[in-house]
Amino acid sequence: MACIILAYAYIVGVEKPNPYVQHGVNLVGAMLLAISLTVHTNKASMVLEAFWAAIAVWGLAKAALGKGKQT
Repeated sequence: MACIILAYAYIVGVEKPNPYVQHGVNLVGAMLLAISLTVHTNKASMVLEAFWAAIAVWGLAKAALGKGKQT
């Protein structure tokens, strides 16, 4: 949970956030929460973490593929 909160605080606190830090920390947070949910099973929360991780992976892929592009 702390990873996800810190990632959001990072976005708000930095003028130009690094997408690898932002999405990487979100992915780690989602994975840690998913591991926790294997002990204390909650299917709805597990689905939410799966989506959270998928979005983080998408963001990392988008950052990696768009690295050479200038906007």
